[in-house]
Formats: sequence, structure tokens, C-alpha cells
Amino acid sequence: MRPLKSLPLFLLIFCLLFTRSLSAKEPPVPVKHWLQLGPVKIHLPAFHGVKNLNGKTFALSDLLRFPFSHVKQLQPISGQKFQWDANTILIWHKLTANDSGFTELASGSKKAIRLHYLVAYIHVQRYMEPRLEIKTPYPFQVFVDGQSILLDAKVSATDSCRAADLTFTKSQPFKLETGTHRILVKLINNGKKPSVCGLQAQIILPDYVKTHEFKIDLNPAETMRVTHLLDGPKVRSVALSPDGKQCIIAYQQSQPPGDTAQHWLELRRVKDSKLLQSYRGFSKVQNVLWAPTGKRFAFRSSDKDKSSLWIADLKTGSSIPLLENVENLGNFVWAPDGSFIIYSINENSQKNKTGLKRLMGMEDRWPWWRNRSFLYKVNVPSGTKIRLTAGKLSTQLNSISPDGNKLLFTRTIPDYSQRPYSKTQYFILNLSNLSVDSLWTLSWGGTAQWSPDNRFLLLTGGPSMFNGLGSNLPENIIPNDYDTQAYLYDLKNKKITAISKTFKPAINRAVWSGDGKRIYFITTDRDFIDLYEYDLTYHSFIKINCGGEVIHDFSKAAHRPVAVAIVSGASLPPRITVIDLKKRRYRLLLKPEQPTYAHVQFGKVERWTFVNKHGTTIEGRVYYPPDFSPKHRYPCIVYYYGGTTPVTRDFGGRYPKELWAANGYVVYVLQPSGATGFGQAFSALHVNDWGKIVSEEIIDGTKKFLAAHPFVDSTKVGCIGASYGGFMTMTLVSKTNLFAAAVAHAGISSISSYWGQGYWGYLYSAVATANSFPWNRKDIYVDRSPLFNANKINTPLLLLHGTADTNVPTGESIQLFTALKLLGKTVELIEIKGQNHHIMAYGKRKRWTKTIIAWFDRWLKKQPQWWQRLYPKK
Repeated sequence: MRPLKSLPLFLLIFCLLFTRSLSAKEPPVPVKHWLQLGPVKIHLPAFHGVKNLNGKTFALSDLLRFPFSHVKQLQPISGQKFQWDANTILIWHKLTANDSGFTELASGSKKAIRLHYLVAYIHVQRYMEPRLEIKTPYPFQVFVDGQSILLDAKVSATDSCRAADLTFTKSQPFKLETGTHRILVKLINNGKKPSVCGLQAQIILPDYVKTHEFKIDLNPAETMRVTHLLDGPKVRSVALSPDGKQCIIAYQQSQPPGDTAQHWLELRRVKDSKLLQSYRGFSKVQNVLWAPTGKRFAFRSSDKDKSSLWIADLKTGSSIPLLENVENLGNFVWAPDGSFIIYSINENSQKNKTGLKRLMGMEDRWPWWRNRSFLYKVNVPSGTKIRLTAGKLSTQLNSISPDGNKLLFTRTIPDYSQRPYSKTQYFILNLSNLSVDSLWTLSWGGTAQWSPDNRFLLLTGGPSMFNGLGSNLPENIIPNDYDTQAYLYDLKNKKITAISKTFKPAINRAVWSGDGKRIYFITTDRDFIDLYEYDLTYHSFIKINCGGEVIHDFSKAAHRPVAVAIVSGASLPPRITVIDLKKRRYRLLLKPEQPTYAHVQFGKVERWTFVNKHGTTIEGRVYYPPDFSPKHRYPCIVYYYGGTTPVTRDFGGRYPKELWAANGYVVYVLQPSGATGFGQAFSALHVNDWGKIVSEEIIDGTKKFLAAHPFVDSTKVGCIGASYGGFMTMTLVSKTNLFAAAVAHAGISSISSYWGQGYWGYLYSAVATANSFPWNRKDIYVDRSPLFNANKINTPLLLLHGTADTNVPTGESIQLFTALKLLGKTVELIEIKGQNHHIMAYGKRKRWTKTIIAWFDRWLKKQPQWWQRLYPKK
């Protein structure tokens, strides 16, 4: 071997740099600044020197472990006040380390025991597992985000407070995910040390972390993390009193680490959001409805399969169960005069003890299909009740007539002779004698309700309802019957009018005005969920701004033109607004999730569109990281659904674009052809497509997006979709190598097996593959199935699937996983035990959400550590 000195100069330099890079290690990061609370004078408890039953006395170490305050709730800023007790107000103040890195803590006189809290904030740009080292003569405990990571209850043997005379306490590595974390040190001075002492702290970074990816300061500003998404109080529903003066808000809050949740109600005054009363102590709360008269409301509390129907009376302050511990209690509706309530009860079928079951039809595969739901009436306040319906088929209440004398209900019957393979029967029940009159038997039918003036029935359903009355397409084009339309049936002249036929947004829900002259429609309007007013006199639709981009819940006062709504936006956490329906304007009522997001910073969200090869504008939007700079190069995640509904602009959700952006990704969301909310011609493109148009648009759109955004690294682009979007992910990676990583949750790999085996496969295909079947459209069921194109997949693919998925069978992921494994492709399959189509259990959803980000970090950032921590090789 030649001596090193004989190498050419450039090789010598390369060797030196390479050797240095192998041995280089980031120096420890000192904690130079703290926020201090205290010192607080504390005492050992009475009889602390007396041995307990275990033969031990209460020591200083026990005092250290005592939870004096809720450390998870301490997220201070400099100068912030803290009410310690009735007589003591403390202030968080800034401390700075001296030249030797030691932070002095004044403790006052000797002999007194003093408690200190020190807080600093750690900001990290990637997943890492650093170590914390501390020098101090005091007993101490360290918390990161409220979780204890280090405890040293020993008192230093030396009386010196010089850093040189102390040694660092070693800690185990602790996990930090991308974002801001709060480090809290709790110290106790036993009064035997000098009056001024302190601590020195430093962070030891792993070899794979660079200093610029890690920062410590006193700024609580943070980016979104999984805990923001799942923890803290979440507003679920709103209910406005008939006079519009009071509002009931229903909340839910997870109770980690388990899968339970706390539920409660708040009664607030609408004019100033003042809290009037809180209703707690109930189990799961649902279906809050105000009585049309009086200051009363009803709600249902549930515990497993038993429920109670409560009546809360504001005048008396009482909450009394009208129905108590009823098995399988369903929904309920007040009578127009408040004198009774119509409710439903589900009856379970007899268990089959033979172990053999003859299927009565495709629906009989559903474990619950033989269960039935029937209607009952309970009088208020007596609680006397009668049964209203029975028979072979379930009955669903749609509406109560304005005079309270009649019910409009529906039944669904299978009909395998034609799409959609079921029909809806509409009936009117006379409450005086329980006689029944039949109205219609319809395909593509939906809900129906009386107008307040008893002039009309308002119905919703697909464009094909009433023999295609709602379709505005040429006869040779099959409409997308998920593009819901609204119809008015004139009870006097028996005429039916399709009132939304030329209205592009799809109808989600309808609410009548008190006088019957207007209808308020909640709609899917492109990627927004909007409110529109329909005027029956002028036959016009007028949009009403509710203060957000997506309406989650809407409640209108029965006797006034006012409503409340839960709204959110692409970077706007849920809030509650009050809408003046007459003036068509809104005001903010409450930000119920503000404490959760008080310090969270979001990146900008902007619209971005492109024109496809047919000249149609394809909508989309871009989520930017909070610290975005066009000078940097970013990895990108492309998200889509591609099915019959758009990806709306709601906040958070199961696929939180804001969270992905907070982890350093530019996120591109697009709305390919076939989605509702853009007009019937656009949504009809979903029918019999199954990925042909949509995949081409996603590939074309992504390429155009990359060309228009040079700060996105075109070699580090990932894609993700779920359900039909999971099918799209599988399809995309079989058609292109554009993506460096892909995620498919609950995806469909074989259209024919999903069609026949999925609980709703053949019913969904009644729209998605109208009049097309495996025996007459091999070009769809085989050629467009990812399983039959598995050999073309080269992209690292993560398959996620719940083992109890009743929508898309788990086998859809398993069979593609099998194919790719045999082909030697890079693929992972993560099964989520016991979870259905949606991952709902708290702990599993938390890990599932992190799994997605860790997969993208592994392939798009070349940072495998998080994935390896979640799924180590064994």
C-alpha cells in the first residue's frame, strides 16, 4: 500500500474530509436559559419522621415525587402569572446561565425547603432520541411534555455549588418527534445547601442529528403534533334553542392512554357566550334536541348497549330520565308541540345456534342485517308509551307533520333486478288510529320531510330519482347518483319539481325556515361545505358565509332567523359561529379548542389548479410548512381520494394535511374528475372509470405542480390515499415511478373481489360501475385492478388495513402484499387489530398516524430512525 503522503493532493484532502466526517460528532447543546417559577416554600408532612407500616419514614425523595401541580398543563411564557394558592401569586421569570454554563437559583434562607420549577422549550426538525445530562446538588425530576424521563432523588454529598465540583447525571435517551417539546425540571432544595446554588444542563444529540435541526429557547411557539390532533376537548355538536338565545354544545375528550372518552354538555348564552350550566357525570352523550316549546331539551346517554333519554328543564334545573336503561335505543324526534317524542328501538335477531346459516340475500352477510328497527311514541312528561310499527322490515322515521298527527317513514326493500339493487318505500302513518297510506316506491330515494306550512314534502335523492327527473345530463350519460339532489312535492297538485337540477353543489342536508318560504341547504360545494338559502318564491340559491370553509354541524332556531354552526378550515381549528340568516352574516361565538392550539403556528394554505387534457380546471390546494422558505428544497406528499366525494377543507381529520406540513412536507391535495360538488357533468365521470381518468389527472397534475414549484424536490415525492384513495395509490404506483414512497390505507387491489366480498361492494358498484360486471367488463374488473399489475410496481409501498374492516376486506391489502413479496418488491403491511374501515381506538390511531409520517420520513427524508423505533427488526 502506498503511504498516505504519496497520494495526490485532491485524494489526500478527500481522505481527510471523509475521515473527519466519520468521526465528527455534534457537541453537547447547553441549556442557557430557563423560565423559573418559585422558589416556593414547602414543608415535610406532619409525622414525617415516624415509620409507616412498611418501616419507612417520609423522606425528601418522597416530597420530590409528590405532584404539587399538573406539570402537563404548565406551558409558560416570561412574565406569566401563576396562582399557587389563595395568598400566593408567582411569576414565571427568565434565568440565564453564567459563563461556565451554570444557572444560579436563589433559594432564600437556609433550613427552609424550597421547590423550583424550570421550563425550556426544545424545537426539533426531525425524529430523534437525545440524552439529557444535569449537574446539580439538588434532588430533581425531569419531565418532557408532562412525562417523567429522569429522576435523581439523592442529595449531593458536597456542599460546593461550583460546576467543577459536580458531575453530570446520565439519562436514558428519550424520544422527540418533529415539533416543539416542553422540558420541565423540578428541583427541591433541602435548605442545607448554600443560599445560592443551581444546575447545569446539556443535551447530547445522536450522531445522525445536526445542530441546526435542534434548538432550545424560551419560546412556546409550536407546530402541530399528533397530541394536538387527538387530545384536549373536541366539540362534537351544537343545538340552538327555539328562541335562538341559548345553545347546547356537546364535547368529547379522549382519556389516554386508554380508548375511553369523557363526554359533557355546556349551556351557553348566545349573545355573549357566557357559560350558564355544565352537564357532566353522564356516559356517552348523543342527539341533543331542544323541545319546540318551553325551556327544555332532550338528550341520550349511552353505556354499552343500554341508553337513557333525558329531559333537562331549565326552569326547574332538573334532568329527569324519560326512558331509562333501554336496550338498543335509537334516535328520537320531538313532536311540533313538544307533547311527545318519537323514538326507535333496534331489535336483535335470534342467534343461530346450529353454526350453519342460509343467506337470504347479499345483505344477509352483514352481521346486523337481520336486526330490525321500529318506531315508538312516548308522551311527555308522563312517560307513557306505545309501539307504532312492526313487521318484517325496519322502519325509519323521516318527519312529523306540522300538526303532529302524522308520521312520514320509509322502508328499504332489496331488488336485485336493477340498480341500485334496493328500493325505498315511503309511507304516512296516522297517529290517531295507526293506519298507513303508501306514497311511493322509488329507486335512488333518500330522506323526506314536511314543510312547516304543510304545503310541500321536501325529498333528497340521486339524480335518477323519479325516473331521472333530477338529472341534467344527456340520456346516454349515466349520472353519479351520489350527487344528491333536492325535490319538492306539492301536496295539493301532486307535482314534483327537481329544484337543484342546475345547482352544482351536492345536497347534504336541508332545514326549513319557520314560515316555509325558504330552505337552508348544507352542501358539498367543490372542496367546501357551505350553507345556501333557497327562496321558494324566486327559485334562487344564495350562499351564506358561516365563518369557515367547512360546516361540521348546523342548528337553526325554530322561531327566529338565526343559527349556530361548528365550522373549520384548512388551517382553522373548529370554532362555533352565530349566523344571522336574515342579514346573511355571522359572528364568532366560541373557540372551544383554542387552549389546544394556543401556541401552534400553521403554514399558509393556497389554492393551486391546473387544466387537464380535456380543458377542465382541476381544483387543488397546497399546505406549506410553518417555517417555509422558497430557498429550501422540500419533500412533498400528494394526497387525494379520487372517488365520488372531494377532499374537503376541514381541519385535522384522519388524514391531517396540517400535521404532515408541520413535519416539514409540502402537501399537495387535488380533486380529480368524478367528485360531487362540481356539477353533474363532472361527477358523472366517476361512473365506470375506476382509476383511468383519475390516475392520469393525478400524475399529470403532480408533474405540473412540481414544474411550478421549484422548491419541491421532484425526487422526494410521496403519495397517499385511503379506501378508494388507497385503490388510487395502488393504481398510481403500477403506472408511474414518479413517487418515491406510497401509502395505501384500506385500498382495493382487485375490483372484482371487492365487488363480491366487500359488505357494500356491489352496492357501491351500482354507481361506480353502473351496468358493468366482471363477466362483461374485463377491461375494468381485471385490467384496472392493481393486483393484476403488481409486477409493474417499483415504489416502496406501505399497506395499512384494519383487521375488522367491513367496507374493504383486509384481504385486499393481503393479496397485493403477497404478490409484491413474491416479486421481491419493497412493501410493508401493517394490520390494525380490531379496527374497522376507520381507525378509531385512541392508542391505535395515534400509532397509525405516526406510522404514516415515519414511512415518509424513511423514504423521502432518508431518516429511518422513527420507523425503526416503531417497527424494529426482531
